Amino acid sequence: MCGIAGFYNYQTRENAQERYALGQIMAESIIHRGPDAGGVWCDTDSTLVLAHRRLSIIDLSESGAQPMDSSSGRYVLTYNGEVYNFQDLKEELLTLGYQFKGHSDTEVILCGVEQWGFEETVKKLNGMFALVVWDRQDKVLYFARDRFGKKPLYVGWCGESLVFASELKAFHAHPDFKKDISENGLSVYMRYGYLQAPYSIYKNIWQMLPASIMRIDYKAFKTGANLSKEMQNYWSLKDVTARGKANILQEPEAEIINEFEQKLENAVARRMISDVPLGTFLSGGIDSSTIVALMQQHSDTPVKTFSIGFHEKAFDEAVYAKKIANHLGTDHQEFYVTEQEALDVIPKLAEMYDEPFSDQSQIPTYLISKMAREHVTVTLTGDGGDEILGGYDRHTKIANLWKKVGWLPHGVRKFLFGSVGALCPERLSKVKRAFYLMTLKSEYDVYEALLCSWSENVVIPKSDYILPLYTPQNWPTGGSCGLNFSEKMMFGDLLSYRVDDLMVKTDRASMAVALEARAPLMDYELSEYCWRVPHAMKVRKGKGKWLLRQVLKRHIPEELFDRPKMGFSIPLAKWLRGDLKQWAEGLIFTDHPMLKNDKIQARWHEFQNSDSAQVPKDLWTALMFKSWHERWK
Repeated sequence: MCGIAGFYNYQTRENAQERYALGQIMAESIIHRGPDAGGVWCDTDSTLVLAHRRLSIIDLSESGAQPMDSSSGRYVLTYNGEVYNFQDLKEELLTLGYQFKGHSDTEVILCGVEQWGFEETVKKLNGMFALVVWDRQDKVLYFARDRFGKKPLYVGWCGESLVFASELKAFHAHPDFKKDISENGLSVYMRYGYLQAPYSIYKNIWQMLPASIMRIDYKAFKTGANLSKEMQNYWSLKDVTARGKANILQEPEAEIINEFEQKLENAVARRMISDVPLGTFLSGGIDSSTIVALMQQHSDTPVKTFSIGFHEKAFDEAVYAKKIANHLGTDHQEFYVTEQEALDVIPKLAEMYDEPFSDQSQIPTYLISKMAREHVTVTLTGDGGDEILGGYDRHTKIANLWKKVGWLPHGVRKFLFGSVGALCPERLSKVKRAFYLMTLKSEYDVYEALLCSWSENVVIPKSDYILPLYTPQNWPTGGSCGLNFSEKMMFGDLLSYRVDDLMVKTDRASMAVALEARAPLMDYELSEYCWRVPHAMKVRKGKGKWLLRQVLKRHIPEELFDRPKMGFSIPLAKWLRGDLKQWAEGLIFTDHPMLKNDKIQARWHEFQNSDSAQVPKDLWTALMFKSWHERWK
């Protein structure tokens, strides 16, 4: 796990020494991602610079250092991530006559590129990664991002230079970087509370799409081109889903449970390979508890588990995590967060997430990462189970309610549920929300309402963004490929929400303290298998993740985990009416020229005058943008 950066200057100005120094500065701006070592490589035949910061996980010796040359010297790689099947690929390459100097996955990737070419090698990789490879012979620069966007990669223009990096901090280090905010990027952020790839918050800077590669031939490429148009998929979620739905498993349920458990166990075992101390987050929920149980099966010593708790009972999961840790016999550490410790994190979020980001669970995710890093360098997480196994209320309760009433004419639904919703007391806000959703015209409108932060436009400039989430050619349709509403939302979550929200949250929070986070439930082969699993084995009797529950029951008594989903929440509303109020008001009442500030300020007053226990998503979205802008303007 590392941080990468670099640039290619189309108009040569700096000499080699100056280019090297700039590469160092860019790499050091993201040193938190790789505090163990760093390297800068300058091409002698061009103006390309590749930079790297290293968090040593596999092969701690110099033979694993980057940027790294291939054995022939033709290719040079700077790379962030882990490839979990690198040992299998290494065995294959050994039979083809390749020799290895060390035992890093980096060297295996380079040998693969030598043997199979860049795109075919990327298709063989099972892992989380952002790759940049320079072909010195053909003068071509290649980029790739893993299938589910676990690892970030930004590309864009700083003047005449093509610039790329793991985080936007490195772009700020480039002398030609302009901080012009993208109207499309800001509109996407305010709508959803996070940026959706390929957009970034800045003009002329893009996020690499997940499961995409990009080929830049410097001899034929024009400065300032829209790089998002150069990104090509090497793996298609649409095709995987269509194949899965066309080949639904027909075996008895017991056999499917066994096969699923074996595949998940293999994914866990692969992610336990490490040359440094390893542990796992444990919330006490279904996902993380299953991962811990399977880890313990593959460990000769108690697995190190970590959980955090809050003294407010409504937000505390640590008590459940402790019971499961005791049952499994793990080496368990728990950390109860004081209000001040959590408050101290919030003003730092803009620095940590150098792009506006408003998932409130970013705060506890950082706190547990910081705690775990005191003991281990690698942690496994339960991320990814909800999206492939129907774990959210929208996959279960909302989809079920829509199935019952969605066939009614829109006018009838609007009359029935609008009237009932108006009669519900405020304490039944979830019920009111569900009734409101039933008054919408279509499944599209329901899902959009569930995702969105600001339902009304609060950005002044016009925007014309086109999101992969709502691009028709990205969706499987027709015949046996047709998805029910629950599956459509799961598919949509995989296209965007998990990539652009959950993975951003985990990556920035963990890498801020140089902790590598691995997610077995996001193994792409496991995900492909899950699309073949009958939906009734995912969602059953109003509950999601039925299949995962059956696996967990084999390891832990059901009474220890069968409880309502809590999420990773904090008492933020209390803080914004108390110790954080002055800080927040200083931002809310600082006008921004691209926002309708009066609407945001009205939302603040509405929140302050209510007794809601939750901070409205739209308000936190606006607050996090203004906090970000204050730090990076």
